[in-house]
Amino acid sequence: MTAPTHTEKPMSTTPEFQLRTRVRAAWRLLGPGFVTGSSDDDPSGIQTYSQTGPQFGYSQLWLAAWAYPFMVVIQEICGRIGMVTGRGLAAVLHEHYSRRVLFVAVSLLMIANTINVGADLGAMAATGQMLVHIPFLCWLAVIVGISLALQISVPYPAYARFLKYTCLSLLAYVVAAFVIHHPWWPTVTLRAIIPHVEWSPDYVLNLVAVLGTTITPYCFFWQADQEAEEDFARGRMKFYGKGIPEIEDRDIRDMRTDTLVGMGFSNVVQFFIVLTCASTLHQVGIFAVDTPQQAAASLRPLAGDFTFLLFAVGIIGVGLLAVPTLTGSASYALSEAMGWKAGLSYTFREARAFYIVIALATLVGVGLNFVGIPPFRMLYYAAAVNGVLAPPLMALIMLIGRNRSIMGEHVNSRYANIMGWAIVMIMGVCALALLASLITGG
Repeated sequence: MTAPTHTEKPMSTTPEFQLRTRVRAAWRLLGPGFVTGSSDDDPSGIQTYSQTGPQFGYSQLWLAAWAYPFMVVIQEICGRIGMVTGRGLAAVLHEHYSRRVLFVAVSLLMIANTINVGADLGAMAATGQMLVHIPFLCWLAVIVGISLALQISVPYPAYARFLKYTCLSLLAYVVAAFVIHHPWWPTVTLRAIIPHVEWSPDYVLNLVAVLGTTITPYCFFWQADQEAEEDFARGRMKFYGKGIPEIEDRDIRDMRTDTLVGMGFSNVVQFFIVLTCASTLHQVGIFAVDTPQQAAASLRPLAGDFTFLLFAVGIIGVGLLAVPTLTGSASYALSEAMGWKAGLSYTFREARAFYIVIALATLVGVGLNFVGIPPFRMLYYAAAVNGVLAPPLMALIMLIGRNRSIMGEHVNSRYANIMGWAIVMIMGVCALALLASLITGG
């Protein structure tokens, strides 16, 4: 009698293989939206959130959840503009609006990005000093050299794919929040849902800083340009920046999914940084964070003696992702405004002016580290500057998104128009309140 033979299932039909396949497919789907969301948690963002928790405890936790839908709407409009037109925001402004409007938009972006670059580079250098005790200027020179070399010599898509994994170190704040044992969950839940606003100068400053580092100008320009580059890379248009891309509804859906996930990752990290710092530093009487050592201390319950290492990996990793995003978006905008060849898909020889602007923006940012403001304090001020400059740029984005001669059938939905103009008004009022408090001295 012959023993029955058991045929094994093909590997492709096993649940484990199918799960891995779906995970890989989902990971490949994440592109400009996820990278933009990850770079949004740049050193300026980490410092602002690290400052929010100690200074205000749980009272600004609600900003993460409430800002998320507004953030998604604005970034989705930017991504849709880039995908539908095959051009960046500055190129669209150059083609369809007056030179005055173009000049104002590009100037606002250049100011915001240059300040942000300087703050991020300084914070990365100061953080590096926690690991290797060499002079600040040496760290700054090394980081600038590495950053420029990678931006000029390595194609950004490959560079960003590697750094996406580095950004996952920020999930340490999520884990740390559950390691810390405090009876604060009922309070946390209420603070995360119910908005709490105080019209004091410090509260308004922090509110503008949080909004400015969450819904931030460089992300607007960056995602639009990266979606345009995706059009070229995926064969939707034959020549980058020329012609009208052939867009399918599935492309728009994938971009929206990518944006939802990317902005969600950004805001989850924001929520848990604020929560972790509030539950550690604020509880022991530390109400201001002005050094990397203070900011790293919130991770001690999780990492122990490895606190500084974990924090440094996060700051330097997201910094290396964010600085090219900042300088790149500034260079895209200026190059498109001037009619120069622009794009990270070009080599240095093919687009010299584009890469020279990147280098100049980086070097001007370096110079800001010699104005006498401590690096981590400069991060906070950079976030506030972004919060003041974002509303007029968002207003221009809303006008482009609803312009049928530019967007065709892909104009803003009613929901996008309502949410987009609402956040323009909200951030505009907050920025005006901050400026008024500074002018009047409180």
